[in-house]
Amino acid sequence: MTMFDTLTVPGLTDDEQRTLNHLVSELKAKEPRNLLRQRLYDNKEVARRIGDTIPGHYFNMGIVLGWTGKAVDGVARRCNLERFVWADGDLDDIGAQQVWDDNNLASEINSAMVSSLIHGPSFLVNTLGFDDEPRSLIHVRDALNATGDWNARRRRLDNFLSVLGRDDNNNITEFALYLDGLTIAAVKSDGAWSVDKQEHPWGMPAEALVYKPRVGRAFGSSRISRPIIGLQSQAVRSLIRLEGHMDVYSYPDFWLLGAMAKDVKGEADGNVAAMAAALGRIRGIPDLPADDPNARDNNLDRAEVKQFPASTPTPNLATLNALAKLFAREASLPDSAVAITDFSNPTSGDSYDASQYELIAESEGAVSDWTPALKRSHLRALAIANDLSEVPAEWSTIEPQWRNPRYTSKAALADAGLKQLQAVPWLADSEVGLELLGLDAQQIRRALADKRRMGGSAALTAVAGAVASTATDDAAAIRAKADAMGVLIRSGVKPEDAAQAVGFDRLNFTGAVPVSLRLPQGDAQKLEGGDGGAGNADANAPA
Repeated sequence: MTMFDTLTVPGLTDDEQRTLNHLVSELKAKEPRNLLRQRLYDNKEVARRIGDTIPGHYFNMGIVLGWTGKAVDGVARRCNLERFVWADGDLDDIGAQQVWDDNNLASEINSAMVSSLIHGPSFLVNTLGFDDEPRSLIHVRDALNATGDWNARRRRLDNFLSVLGRDDNNNITEFALYLDGLTIAAVKSDGAWSVDKQEHPWGMPAEALVYKPRVGRAFGSSRISRPIIGLQSQAVRSLIRLEGHMDVYSYPDFWLLGAMAKDVKGEADGNVAAMAAALGRIRGIPDLPADDPNARDNNLDRAEVKQFPASTPTPNLATLNALAKLFAREASLPDSAVAITDFSNPTSGDSYDASQYELIAESEGAVSDWTPALKRSHLRALAIANDLSEVPAEWSTIEPQWRNPRYTSKAALADAGLKQLQAVPWLADSEVGLELLGLDAQQIRRALADKRRMGGSAALTAVAGAVASTATDDAAAIRAKADAMGVLIRSGVKPEDAAQAVGFDRLNFTGAVPVSLRLPQGDAQKLEGGDGGAGNADANAPA
């Protein structure tokens, strides 16, 4: 497998060509160590034979250990991106859920974190989707196929090379070169390069997720460090020695005194196979007669068999266990993660935390290192999805939300959250309050949706009840006013005055009055018939 240190691509300017070859040389220089760490994580790296103590065929058995993978996954599985949150707005209004779903972002970010732990850096690249693709895409690239130049003043990449295709000889056949505001895509077909250049308003659309960056090493360090590699190699050789020990020393050793060579031969005077000799249970060797010239002192001579006890594998296992504990210390893992003896399970939650605190600290530090780059890439993806040429300033409060690296039981989490809500009761009606109780993002969305539905039903019920109550209250009030008006009228108050007093301003009266009242004769006559009625005639009749 080879890869050219330089590429000659027609259509590039001199500066673009120099940048391309510089980045290709960087990839080539880092390739051996990156491939070694990739093989270690994938359990494809076997131990090298050192010396002649162990027969060579034991090294061809493919014996490997998965300790380096455990060191990487131990941190990666504690770093979980749950969602993005926006204190000053609604993410659904700007299509954040669509970007999350289109890019399968939870899984993609997990793969980016694993690659960062293996190699030191991994990269997130924003691109605009084609016609049949989502509009805004986020791609993950590892250090085997991508690199760039870091600007220490801007804390950003100045340029970025992403290798997208190789031939059978590992030579580059397709790549994308990202410069500030310019993307150059090149494909080699039938020995000729075709180049496509596209300008865009998003500056450098690539971000580096770096594990343990430091001054002078902007792309950080791999979690598979040199001490970890060395300890795993020693442990694999210990396993190989253990395998040889079981083949050679697992059966008792015998020695035979007083026998002749022909007595230990097999069929056709051939040597007995080692396994057949080891598994044999009954053997017979004839005595030498006294007159045999090989007999000692002319007496009956009998072969004598003696035995060495089988050798125990304890020394090899003790060495392997010691290496396991050294590896655990170097990888910030508890002994129970790799050791095979001399460890005990935690007796309580506090002792469990004490055994994991270094791993928890590693995970928290990794999350802090990854958050800025992840935030910038996500904001850029939202801008592309909304057809914006730059990220709005009000989006600066959009932040990734990570799961706590410390494993806490649901009961303990709910209990702690309840105590906090009792101290600040109004939090119970917010998303933060539900988070404190231990609900995940999906449960929070469902709970709030159910609350909105129940709130709408309750509001409708309350309105209907209020209307019914108002109608009932109105009928009772009218009845009370009428009763009060009757009392006033029966007390001698004019009906119009009584109606006005109780609030009936628009009542028309027939003129009838309660029988308990006696009207003057003239008024009574008018009530019965008026001036032209029978009442008037009777009144004008002579007495």
